[in-house]
Amino acid sequence: MLFVLMCAGILTFTSPARGDHGAVPISIDCATRGASYTEELVEVLCPPRCDHSKLSVWGTGVYASVSSICAAAAHSGVINTLGGMVRVQKLPGQENYQASSANGIRSLPLPRWISSFSVSKVERKALEVSGQPRSTIVPTPARATKKKPAKIGRKNSKPTNKECKADIAFLLDGSWNLGKRRFNLQKNFIIRVTNLLGIGPQGPLVGIVQVSENPKTEFILKDFTNSKDIVTAIRNVTYRGGSTNVGKALLHTTENFFTPDKGTRTGYPKVVVVLVDGWPSDEIERAANLARESGINVFIVSVAKALPEEQKMVLDPNYMEKIVCKNNGLFSYAIPNWFGMYKFIKPLAQRLCSYSQMTCSRTCYNSVNLGFLIDGSSSVGDVNFHMVLNFISEIVKPFDIHQIGAKVGAVQFTYDQRTEFDFAEYLTKDEVLNAISNIPYWSGGTATGEAITYATKNLFGKLKNNNLNVLIVITDGQSYDDVTVPATVAHQSGTIVYSVGISWAMQDELDAMASEPKDSHSFFVRDFPVVNKIVPDILKGICKDYLAIAK
Repeated sequence: MLFVLMCAGILTFTSPARGDHGAVPISIDCATRGASYTEELVEVLCPPRCDHSKLSVWGTGVYASVSSICAAAAHSGVINTLGGMVRVQKLPGQENYQASSANGIRSLPLPRWISSFSVSKVERKALEVSGQPRSTIVPTPARATKKKPAKIGRKNSKPTNKECKADIAFLLDGSWNLGKRRFNLQKNFIIRVTNLLGIGPQGPLVGIVQVSENPKTEFILKDFTNSKDIVTAIRNVTYRGGSTNVGKALLHTTENFFTPDKGTRTGYPKVVVVLVDGWPSDEIERAANLARESGINVFIVSVAKALPEEQKMVLDPNYMEKIVCKNNGLFSYAIPNWFGMYKFIKPLAQRLCSYSQMTCSRTCYNSVNLGFLIDGSSSVGDVNFHMVLNFISEIVKPFDIHQIGAKVGAVQFTYDQRTEFDFAEYLTKDEVLNAISNIPYWSGGTATGEAITYATKNLFGKLKNNNLNVLIVITDGQSYDDVTVPATVAHQSGTIVYSVGISWAMQDELDAMASEPKDSHSFFVRDFPVVNKIVPDILKGICKDYLAIAK
């Protein structure tokens, strides 16, 4: 009861009790669900700027109590993106909650749920006034409180860990098998892991995909770039229920999550952390194989594995071994239950930041030092020389060139040799392709043996990375010097040599230069215009060489 004392009467402002029409609303957050309140009737205040499309709603008109109140209100047209007051009426459980699309929000179907609610607009009446005052005692104004100036900018809850290079997708188990309580324990676990990682634009970035009947991307890598915002976003993830379709979720993540438009960064390892309570309810092998082929490091955190009597329900008893990046112990955790998992937080965070151990991120296209030895002799000619440069560009295009990715260098030779650019000079694909197109034709003799020795020492000899060294020698004629000994030295130093002969090149020299097996490392074409036809075979050979060494 609000009141003001008058000299000759009482002026009263009456405020209705909570639950009555016109009650003071309860402030809630975007993800608060109908099940959070047991009252028959309650008025709530939804905040502005909720992304209702990322909140789960089941039903139409009558909503399952696991639905977000604010998203249900937006779906039904009670509020918009500015938020506002909503009256929530508790209802009994229903069967066959109907799906529909309204106001930009898609509600989902649900076979049954234990309780429901409906939403409606709140009509506010003016406050009632009683009494006939003759004069008013004007109260002494309260002393104004001095406001502190607002801080500009958002302070990150934890500094960015610039040493941790990873783009990470957490696949949260949102299945019926988990339940709401353990789902929240799972979210708290992920919050603690992300706090240890040190989220930031120059460090790790995180996104969330929820595993359910059908996967749902909750937020992507570029949505949040500091720990504080990530924590809020994870807390706002709502429990979906459904089957534990890990295979579907992993396939969805591999094909749709790790793309440049969603924030995936060149040169950063792609990591998926799968959390599953029990076991997957669908087939995972195809999705796991595709993830590995895509250079994704898949970790699994398995909680409360199947009991002996439950084993017959497991679609694939060996799912742990099949789903991980490599079955070497690094990529898997088996945790007894959600209540004793906090001791695993720090070790998991450390593993996610271990770039040197992210072996599945390394592919033939991002882990090769690609050197070109280009014949610039007089017999080539200017027009043909530019065809060779185009041939080199076609080989380079599939590679992921980056400071910690693939690298490209080029040497032109005649009687003499010159480095056109080395491996450290250009660190993006566009820069490399531009440099290749601008190599000037030299003209002169053909000393291929000395050129191989020069490239082995001056191109590959300066490198200090773990990439596979590949040298592609391109020539149109017979060398004036011996190629066998220089090529042998190159092979012994760990460089794989491909020889490409055009027109008048000698097959015995091509074979002498090429690595074993000769038939997959030595190529010959009769004329310059058709040299691009062998590009696919060279790329296939490089990847085969890489996989043979990486095993």
